Amino acid sequence: MKMTVTTIITLIIIGLLAGILSGLIGVGGGIIMVPLFVFFLGLTQHNAQGLSLAVMLPPVTFLAVYNYHTSGDGGNIDWRVALIISSLFVIGGFLGSKIALQIDQRILKKIFGVVMLVVAFKLIFTK
Repeated sequence: MKMTVTTIITLIIIGLLAGILSGLIGVGGGIIMVPLFVFFLGLTQHNAQGLSLAVMLPPVTFLAVYNYHTSGDGGNIDWRVALIISSLFVIGGFLGSKIALQIDQRILKKIFGVVMLVVAFKLIFTK
């Protein structure tokens, strides 16, 4: 990818938007970043998903988690649950990436879109 001023500004906007929305409503950065990488940077679905995972590799959510942990009545995070899920998330991420890399990007893009639609409809139309 050529690093023009426009590209750098686009990356800054995507990073800020993904971070703000992740902290605000708890969405995974990939839900925001992957479509933006595809539409605004012209990346393939595989490239966008890999880049999204790479961005989340360092502890990017540390400060957001800290805010939730220290808020209110002693915190909003059950650390036992977080530990169990995060351990399995590592294994699932490894397996999911192996599977995704074997799927044609056009099909992968459709799978991604369907998952986003299902989540959107569930959030919009349930009480």
